[in-house]
Amino acid sequence: MSDPVKVRTFTLANPDRLVIDIPQALWRAQAAGRPSSQSAIEAYRYGVFRPGDSRFVIDLRRPVAVGQPLILPPRDGYGYRVVIDLLPSSQEKFEQSSGWPADLRPKDVIAARESPPTAAGTGAGVRRVIVIDAGHGGIDSGTRGYNGEMEKDLVLDEALRLGGVLGRRGYSVHLTRRDDVYIPLQQRVDDARLQRADLFISLHADSNPDPRVSGASVYTLSEASSDAEAAALARRENQSDVIAGVDLGAESSPVASILIGLTQRDTINRSVRFADALVDRLRLATDILPRTPHRSAGFVVLKAPDVPAVLIELGYLSNPGDCARMASDAWRDRVARAIADAVDRQFQSGNPTEQLSAEAAK
Repeated sequence: MSDPVKVRTFTLANPDRLVIDIPQALWRAQAAGRPSSQSAIEAYRYGVFRPGDSRFVIDLRRPVAVGQPLILPPRDGYGYRVVIDLLPSSQEKFEQSSGWPADLRPKDVIAARESPPTAAGTGAGVRRVIVIDAGHGGIDSGTRGYNGEMEKDLVLDEALRLGGVLGRRGYSVHLTRRDDVYIPLQQRVDDARLQRADLFISLHADSNPDPRVSGASVYTLSEASSDAEAAALARRENQSDVIAGVDLGAESSPVASILIGLTQRDTINRSVRFADALVDRLRLATDILPRTPHRSAGFVVLKAPDVPAVLIELGYLSNPGDCARMASDAWRDRVARAIADAVDRQFQSGNPTEQLSAEAAK
């Protein structure tokens, strides 16, 4: 490194990971050979975790004890070096020493869960609130495209374009992220609820082992996935927090029980209505997945019990045709307008403020 830095390490279990946090860095590491099968290290990744912080996450094949980080001075033409020894350990000891340090819990997540809700989206004359979620980000790059395009960059650009279109049409727009930073999945849901969103739109790009598969698709929440492919996609997307080295131990399983609540079911019905409008409008702007373009699965980001939500897979980055289309500015603008048209149809008005005021007056 160019300068000595403050280094913090901790481990997380199930799956077993070593997390190394440093101040936000400009990464210039070249692609290195992957760890050998004999190594305790199975894989690694790095990037921005949140503004001001970079993170290096190491997936472990077996439990380790982590030595105190050492900062070695420059030598032989190299800059400062961070050295961390990994020593053999038992699974029991590893799990006992693992967990998110209390002082390292993301402050923005704590604020999102403890702050009182805002008044956005309520009362006469208040504009409809649309939350746009650009998937992945920072350390989690998502799918890498046929042409090298990263999903996190594509969906952020599309989110900014869609936000601009909706803003010009009179909606109050909130983006879960505006730059290349990782946002935990539950925080994205919390954001939508804190904003009292009228709609939550999560943008992603898909991949498939078969490069012939192409077309956009729309997902809504369901207790049971609509098919095996939808279930597999949900499992991949729901791994984002694991990829970013987030401790999931504090997350409880009541999220699943929300699905059977009456509020959740009404929300799902409104989400389905919006998804149907989306498919109709997207069909005019881009290629649609030929088989069942509207699907359902258990995506974490769709589980707010009181916010209608959809997840849009803009296309397949594993398909050369989709990849080329999604790289086009004209395509991105056209799709942004199509999504905005579906939002208009959801509220049956071109004026989001007047429609909400009329409903409040009834």
